[in-house]
Amino acid sequence: MKLEKMLFVVGNSRSGTTMMGRILGRHSDVYTFGELHFFGQLWSPASSSELHKQEAEKLASQLFCIQREGYRTHGKPNNFLEESQRFLSELPEFPATPDSLFSAFLQYETGRNSKTIPCDQTPRNIFYIDDILQFYPQAKIINMIRDPRDVLLSQKQKWKRRFLGGTDMPMKETLRDWINYHPITISRIWRTAVTAADRFVNNERVTSIYFEKLLAHPEVTVSHICDFVGIEYATAMLQVPQVGSSVDTDKPDQLGINPVRANNWQVRQNMEKSPDLPSTKNQRALSSTEIYISQKINKTLMLKHNYIPISIRPNIFSLAANVLSFPMKLAAAFFCNLDRIKNIRETLKRRL
Repeated sequence: MKLEKMLFVVGNSRSGTTMMGRILGRHSDVYTFGELHFFGQLWSPASSSELHKQEAEKLASQLFCIQREGYRTHGKPNNFLEESQRFLSELPEFPATPDSLFSAFLQYETGRNSKTIPCDQTPRNIFYIDDILQFYPQAKIINMIRDPRDVLLSQKQKWKRRFLGGTDMPMKETLRDWINYHPITISRIWRTAVTAADRFVNNERVTSIYFEKLLAHPEVTVSHICDFVGIEYATAMLQVPQVGSSVDTDKPDQLGINPVRANNWQVRQNMEKSPDLPSTKNQRALSSTEIYISQKINKTLMLKHNYIPISIRPNIFSLAANVLSFPMKLAAAFFCNLDRIKNIRETLKRRL
C-alpha cells in the first residue's frame, strides 16, 4: 500500500525544524521521525539508482539505527541487521532503489507507531527539495525560516546542548559543534539555504513558515500548516515540550510554544541601553562583529524576508581575526564532517 501523504520539514539548521516536527507529531495522524539525514549522507541522488541485497541491508540498518538511537549518538547499525532483513523481505519489489526503500522505511515505522503520515524533519533536506518533489509526488514540504542573527547565536551556543539537557550527546558531537561555528560559515550557509528554498516559492507543494510568526501567532500559523497538509487542526498540537534550545536549559515538563525564543540576538544591544539586565543574558548575545558579518553577507535576503538590518560598527581587530581565521576554521569543519558526506562534490555544489 502506497503512502498517500508524506511530510518533510526543512530549513537552515537551528531555524525551528525540530519544533515544527514536534508540533506535527502531536497530530493523531502524523508520526515525526528524528533527523534521518537520508539525502546527502546515507544516499546521494548522484549515486547508483539500484541496490543489491547487501547494500539494501546496510542502508536499512543505518536508517533503523538512526531512528531508534538518534542521529548524533553514533549507534551500531549492525545491531539492527536482523530487523532490516525482515523489513526487506516484506518489500513487494526487490532489488529496491534507495528512494523506494526510504519511502518503505517511513511507511513501516509510521505504521509501527499506529499512524498514517510520516514526517521527516531533517533540516539539510532544504538542499534536496527538487529531488523530494520528484521522487515522492505525494510529498509536501514545510520550509522554516529564521532571522540569520538568531541562527548565528543558536549555532554559536549549540555546543552547550550537552549541558542544557542533551545529556546523551557524545563529546565528539559537542566538539564538532564547536568546530563548525564561524560567523562567516554560518552566515553563508544561511544564504545558500534560504536561496535554495526561494526557488520553490511558487510551488504549491512547498510552503515557508517564519519561526518568529510561529512563536507570535502559533494557533493561526499551525492552522495554516494543517490546511496546507490536509489534516484537521487540533489545539493539542501546540502542547510541545520546551526543549532543544541552545540558550536555555530544557524544561520538558513545561508545554507550549515559548514566545521569547525570538530575537535573542538583540540582548547585547538591550544590555547597552539597560545595564541592569542580568549578565547571564549578556553572555548569550552576539558581538557587534558577528552581527556585522551576518548582515554584510545576508543583507539582500534579509530585506527580502523582512529581517531589518541594524546600523552597527564592528570591532576592527575582531573583524580581522574572523577573516583571517576563516580558511583554517572552514577546513577543520570540512574534515570534521567528512563522515556525514556521501558524495563530496555534490554536497559542496548544493551547499556552496
